[in-house]
Amino acid sequence: MNITKNIRISNKILLERKVRTILSLSGIIIGVCSVIIMVAIGKGTEAKVISQITKMGTNVLVVNAGQVKIIAGRARQTKSVTTLELKDADAVLNGSSYVTSCAPAQVKKLQVKYGSLATKTTVVGTDPALMTIVNHSLAEGRFFDNAEDNGMRRVAVLGPTIVNNLFEHTNPIGEVIRIGKVPFEVIGVLAPKGLDMNGADQDDQIFIPIKTALRRLFNLTYINVIYAQVNNSLSLEKAESEIRDILRERHHLKKGQADDFTIQNQTAILEMQKESSKTFTFLIGSIAAVSLLVGGIGILAVMLISIRERVKEIGLRRAIGAKRRDILIQFLSESVMLSFIGGILGVSLGIIIAKVVAVSVNWSLIIPVTTIGISLLSTFIIGIFSGVYPAIKAALLDPIKALQFE
Repeated sequence: MNITKNIRISNKILLERKVRTILSLSGIIIGVCSVIIMVAIGKGTEAKVISQITKMGTNVLVVNAGQVKIIAGRARQTKSVTTLELKDADAVLNGSSYVTSCAPAQVKKLQVKYGSLATKTTVVGTDPALMTIVNHSLAEGRFFDNAEDNGMRRVAVLGPTIVNNLFEHTNPIGEVIRIGKVPFEVIGVLAPKGLDMNGADQDDQIFIPIKTALRRLFNLTYINVIYAQVNNSLSLEKAESEIRDILRERHHLKKGQADDFTIQNQTAILEMQKESSKTFTFLIGSIAAVSLLVGGIGILAVMLISIRERVKEIGLRRAIGAKRRDILIQFLSESVMLSFIGGILGVSLGIIIAKVVAVSVNWSLIIPVTTIGISLLSTFIIGIFSGVYPAIKAALLDPIKALQFE
């Protein structure tokens, strides 16, 4: 009996037992569908993190005042200190051979008003250099310059979220807002950037000159962060070491004494995020693989039941000339067809669900072609392993006893 004829017979038999076939397929479909969805989520998350860090710049070092730890992929400040100063930023820029640009910043949450509308937002006092360091771009207007910073001018650049909350259909350029109780002229609006890797809205921020912020708004003499741009990503570790030495010397920290600042390496954070994403994808993929195994066991059970129901059919076919290998191929092809069809349906369902999820939550999901290929190959292998034992058992049946079976 040729393989084509075997497949036609297998197809006919499977269609005659529709309910059993559907139940056999369900385990494989659920397993493959789970693999596709989970890998899509994992790869999408990894791509989003890479995109977010790339937007900020992969050759950027962030110096925070106090101790900051990465917990569950997010930066958490464990202790707030007031040791960073504007002069520290100058020292880093002038003292490091790898740092090409430096921007100090002080960040606070304050209420902002325009007319009768008000909102609470993040106010960032910073240097004009921040624009290029963290890849900000303008939608309209301009960013403040060094002259306005040195002159402590009350000018502000708004994120798109602030514009939507306060101005509705009004053009904000040239308008005056109140940050706290201090009036500021709006001179620019930033282009949208979305969420950062900590889940914070980068568009819900107002940028003002650092000296204006410290003297006229916050009434502070210290800063809480320094952004340092390194000449290239290969020099990050050397630059980090230099910055640490410069700041320890400026802060008079003795040998063995803990740093009173934390340096965050964007590339290191990126690698950590990637590893976390890979671990998550592997764990979920393992769970989905168990579903595939359960589906394979289901096919094995159905094939064994099928042998018992078709004993006389096997005996009759053997009696009229069918060889043992024909019976073996027959049952093996049924098992492989069941598993492979389940794989195709699982892949299709997984892609559809992933697309629906991506659209509904506005999330970028990536489905690698290799994952689809591996999933289908896995179902093919599962089909063979699930069908080998029942096929051998059916092929070894004695035709005389099979014909006499009641």
